[in-house]
Amino acid sequence: MTTTLHGAIAEDLRERIRDGRLEVGGLVPSESELCEQWKTSRAPVRQALATLRSEGVISGGRGRRSTVNPNAIGQPFDTLMSYSAWVRSLGRTPGQRTLELALRPADTAAAAVLDIEEGALVVQGLRLRLLDGVPVMLERATYLESVGRLLFDFDSDSGSQWEFLQGRGVEFAAASHTIDAVAADEIDAAQLDVSAGTPLLRQRRTARDPHGVVIEHNDDRYLPTEIAFTLENAPNMRTPLVRRAQPGEKERE
Repeated sequence: MTTTLHGAIAEDLRERIRDGRLEVGGLVPSESELCEQWKTSRAPVRQALATLRSEGVISGGRGRRSTVNPNAIGQPFDTLMSYSAWVRSLGRTPGQRTLELALRPADTAAAAVLDIEEGALVVQGLRLRLLDGVPVMLERATYLESVGRLLFDFDSDSGSQWEFLQGRGVEFAAASHTIDAVAADEIDAAQLDVSAGTPLLRQRRTARDPHGVVIEHNDDRYLPTEIAFTLENAPNMRTPLVRRAQPGEKERE
């Protein structure tokens, strides 16, 4: 696939942000500097910068020098991807601490989302997810019993549950996402080291197999200092396209 010049410029800037050459809050090279570096006119440079602004990677413009936003690295939402695969694709290190993995009867909420009878067995897990060793998200997962039971043969601290399940023949064919805010409960607060009631960014994901059967539901709660969700829409688009969930560099870095 041929890469456009503005696409190459945008990706080069993304890479500089990922590896720390461009720090959070720091100035992005000016249009003239980028033109000199790439031996090009201002048009592709301006298009590259506009792309990064639309993604939420940088701010500024209209006569102001652009700066790197705290939420600067993105995860595509239009592709099914595990948290671990996403973080590795950024050149970062994923991690997880399993706090619970249990077989239990489905309560009313779990039964409704999985479309099963209340009291039917499900497998539920609670994991703290890390980015370069730093906690960024608390993951609550509920699986159909037939799928979740496979996880009892897996060390969930060792990597991606999705990747393990896919290796055992489980197919995640589609997923829907609901994004909102929620106040941290006592469990969130203890694991994410925030006060109870602190606003968290929540993503609820429902995954289906190729037959449309719901096989997993996640309630993932992110630190808003680390994650932002960007939506993109266009004229005549019936629904917004969720473009990116962006883990930011911590201010202390």
